[in-house]
Amino acid sequence: MSLSNHPKAYGTAAIAVAFVAGVLVTLTFKDLYPDLERRFQQRQRRRPRGTGAASAAANERRRSSFFWSPVSLEDHDSSLSAEAEEALILLGPRDAGIAEGIEGCIGRTPLIKIHSLSAATGRTILAKAEFLNGAGNSPKDRVALHMIEAAEAAGLLRPHRGDTIYEGTVGSTGISLAALARAKGYRAHICMPDDQSAEKSDLLHHLGATVERVPVAPITSPDHFVNLARRRAREHTESTADESRGFFADQFESRANFAAHLKSTGPEILYQTGGQLSAFVAGAGTGGTIAGVAKYLKESAKLSALQVVLADPQGSGLYNKVRYGVMYSATEREGTRRRTQVDSIVEGVGINRVTENFEAARDLIDDAVKVSDAQACQMARWLVEHDGIFVGSSSAVNCVAAVVTALSLPEGSQVVTILCDSGTRHLSKFWKQIAQMGLEDEPKPDDLLTLLAIEKPK
Repeated sequence: MSLSNHPKAYGTAAIAVAFVAGVLVTLTFKDLYPDLERRFQQRQRRRPRGTGAASAAANERRRSSFFWSPVSLEDHDSSLSAEAEEALILLGPRDAGIAEGIEGCIGRTPLIKIHSLSAATGRTILAKAEFLNGAGNSPKDRVALHMIEAAEAAGLLRPHRGDTIYEGTVGSTGISLAALARAKGYRAHICMPDDQSAEKSDLLHHLGATVERVPVAPITSPDHFVNLARRRAREHTESTADESRGFFADQFESRANFAAHLKSTGPEILYQTGGQLSAFVAGAGTGGTIAGVAKYLKESAKLSALQVVLADPQGSGLYNKVRYGVMYSATEREGTRRRTQVDSIVEGVGINRVTENFEAARDLIDDAVKVSDAQACQMARWLVEHDGIFVGSSSAVNCVAAVVTALSLPEGSQVVTILCDSGTRHLSKFWKQIAQMGLEDEPKPDDLLTLLAIEKPK
């Protein structure tokens, strides 16, 4: 029997064929659209802008075809705020297109699983490899770039006018500023305490910065390295020698510091974990990292159940500030802040005052872990021997606190921390101390918790 002899049957069959064809076309274009969007974003990235990047989500979206693999439905409902959505759109892999200058090597760092720590705790411990930032090789690259761009937008810096960026720093921020200053047409003048490792000041010299190593002094002294940098910038601007200006970056109090992590580090962690994280652990010097990431993850991304934990070295008062609301350590009481330094071998984190950056998110920090110098040294050596990770003192402090935090969480939880910089910047001080302690030679326990004298919660 021919369909031509039955017009109604023919019409029904034609409609069915058209319907199926429509479904196939719709599904094909549904799968094709993300690829078209991705290509568009890649073209956008090739436009000349230093840190421009497309949506990382576009690179990870489903590329399936109706003909080759099952179609999975996507839920586009989102609880993210508009700011969170906007930040995620800016993410993208480092190798997508051509980056403009050294600024293009900043951000989008890998999030790596630290296998030995995860195995020891029964929880997944992840670390943001911030030592892979390409200008100064630390998370301070993000901060330095954001502070410079904010100053340019405000008219405080103008390239190739002879302007100089002044900063008081224990090293990492100064290194990032020195590298970026040269790239963007400025000079750098760094004031730092003379008890910091020699590698840092040597590197600053090689980067073309003027370096003043000054005796350790309390923050109340006009000769404290931060106050000295502020004064040098003012003297430069007030000089009538030429039209150049001095700009004091002021990393401890500048809100551009935590804003850099609010706009980049936080969104990257959210994307890389898929929002599946139970805790974020970080130390605080200026407080910018922990504040910016905490504000993004808790406020913008609305991860209300997330635990934000401060990692604090011995001698710092922030542990007690978070735990008990009072700035106090064994060597200092509230209101008596004429100490010369935080009593620790650790550099880069730990402080005995509350900075503007730390205060911006202090209410979002849920807990704090105190880490001794001995624990930091043991952890640094453990990471080398078990994971091939060679880092500095602040990273070791973060990892000890991440282990303590992980043990307080249910099995299967995921904890994120920060690997700040390479151990090569800490050879003459921190790693020298590790060698003097005999940690590179003597037999050590195979059990991490025994090594660190950490008791597993019952």
